[in-house]
Amino acid sequence: MKIEILTFGIAREICGGRLIQIDVEAGTDTDGLRLLLAALYPALSGLAQLSIAVNSEYVTEPVVLHPGDEIAIIPPVSGG
Repeated sequence: MKIEILTFGIAREICGGRLIQIDVEAGTDTDGLRLLLAALYPALSGLAQLSIAVNSEYVTEPVVLHPGDEIAIIPPVSGG
């Protein structure tokens, strides 16, 4: 299944755009997505932390992805 992922901050630069599309197998969860993203974009593995949000909710436990889910990857943010 094809999913779309919104990227922010340095993740946008690493992935080459604000929105990326990747194919995942049905039943893939957010942990599987992390592994796939690390394989496709090795520089993401160098980030101290990478948060994933599904349908505007940050996930802390694995969540199974479904077609049409809004998925975002958010790197660490600093500001002042």
